[in-house]
Amino acid sequence: MSAFIITGLDPAPFVALYGLADDALAERGVERMIVTEKPGFPCRVTLEDVAVGETVLLLNHEHLPVDTPYRQRHAIFVKEGAEAAARHVDTVPAQLAIRPLSVRGYDVDGHMVDADLVDGRLLPALIDRLFADPLIAYLHAHNAKRGCFAARIDRG
Repeated sequence: MSAFIITGLDPAPFVALYGLADDALAERGVERMIVTEKPGFPCRVTLEDVAVGETVLLLNHEHLPVDTPYRQRHAIFVKEGAEAAARHVDTVPAQLAIRPLSVRGYDVDGHMVDADLVDGRLLPALIDRLFADPLIAYLHAHNAKRGCFAARIDRG
């Protein structure tokens, strides 16, 4: 039995943006960017840092659409053309392992129960500690420096 599953965002809401002209993206509050360094442009669908020269879309995304004061949205990168959400069972993708993270635990109603900071390489131990609390239904990892949503973590 697995202990945890880390997943990327479903690409479906972003597919209609792929290939749009820059002015059409701007009308939707989205910016196309050419990746200039790796790491530096983490895709929230593939959970990989996008390669230099490829394109990403920078957009605002509601990653915690709950009817509580904890509702959240923030800027994220999506690799243009990303087709499948990443799924990592009992492993931490490199994109998360190389960054300091803020990990937040939520109950089934979307209320934050606990949170902590962690070096991404030590994420499994924090996941175990947070999931030891039966009130925590799922976790959200955020990049600690910029505060943006990184990935969802569920019990395995």
